[in-house]
Amino acid sequence: MPHTTSGVAATGTGTRSRPRAVLPALCATQITSWGVLYYAFPVLNPTITARTGWPAGATTAAFSAALVVSAVAGIHVGRLLDRQGPRIVMTAGSVLGPLSLLVVAAAPNLAVFTAGWLLAGAAMAATFYPPAFAALTRWWAPDHIRALTAVTLAGGLASTVFAPLTAVLADHYSWRTTYAVLAAILAALTIPTHALALRAPWPPAPESPQRPAAGPEPVVRSRAFWMLAATFALSAFAMYTAVITLVPLLLERGCTTTQAAWALGLGGAGQTLGRTLYAALARHTRTTPRTAALVGLGGLTTAAFALVPGPYTLLVVLSVAAGTVRGNLTLLQATAVTDRWGTAHYGRLSGLLGAPAHTAAALAPFAGTLLAGPLGGYPALFAVLAALSAAAALTAVGTRPHTHDH
Repeated sequence: MPHTTSGVAATGTGTRSRPRAVLPALCATQITSWGVLYYAFPVLNPTITARTGWPAGATTAAFSAALVVSAVAGIHVGRLLDRQGPRIVMTAGSVLGPLSLLVVAAAPNLAVFTAGWLLAGAAMAATFYPPAFAALTRWWAPDHIRALTAVTLAGGLASTVFAPLTAVLADHYSWRTTYAVLAAILAALTIPTHALALRAPWPPAPESPQRPAAGPEPVVRSRAFWMLAATFALSAFAMYTAVITLVPLLLERGCTTTQAAWALGLGGAGQTLGRTLYAALARHTRTTPRTAALVGLGGLTTAAFALVPGPYTLLVVLSVAAGTVRGNLTLLQATAVTDRWGTAHYGRLSGLLGAPAHTAAALAPFAGTLLAGPLGGYPALFAVLAALSAAAALTAVGTRPHTHDH
């Protein structure tokens, strides 16, 4: 039975409806949540370590621990989303996020600082892409790719907006006051938005040929599911390690810091471009070949960085190409469950599927630094990362369910 309520627009199918405010609301809250909870930290961390005397490795470990907590908590969040919808989950996360940053800002020692980031990890699980994707997939299906693309394009602006804002605040205030101001911005923009814009009734998942008939357990136990989890974990580890170590690689290649920063930034522009191309790619390719091809292309761009010493213009072109692949991979992961098993149990299946990949991404900051030395430099590291991506492309071949391939 279709739900109707004020502020809800028909999809045109005659059987489902979409809340009008959800898409712009989630675009705004993704920019803010990512900007404050994620991108502010790398801007402030040098100041934090300089003012407190805490080791940079320890403060970075606290932040990485938040990402691990987010990955693990995302499994439980997915179950809640399937049952209750996004309003309670995302509003609660919007309350917890500012509170966690106030703990970070007031931390008298490293232990309390770390505790604040562990709380922030739970807030990330409830406010970042996965719950937003679950909301849009249920409300917008079967036309959810366009909605997911819009939100990821908005989320891609988070660093553009909040990295400079954080730097400006840090120029005028202490890092503690800066985090307090950012916490206030986060609360003001996300708590009322999630509470008010996500009020629409949570519709039942539509019936589809891919829908698991006996609940999510048969899917979770399937070979295709675990091969897909392995694919995304290997790919995420390689991709995020490459992003984080791109600047040191380029410095090793003889680029200046400014040149390396521009190359990294233009790679982000390529990521935005990739996201705009995914809908057309999805229409013209099948799920399993598309997965293997995109993961493999990620490996090829990484291998190119390992092999190509220059010139600088060519390195920038490679960075844009790598970013374009990353942008496609974001939406590939967002649609992986629906492409294979439909929208039923999307939250739980996505949480379980994403946990290994998110954990791998959280470990990437340490891994790149630890491995580069023993391997003999960053070009050798990128060669190893390319090999991991190649392995991920091979496991992707086994991600086709027995009953369906979209």
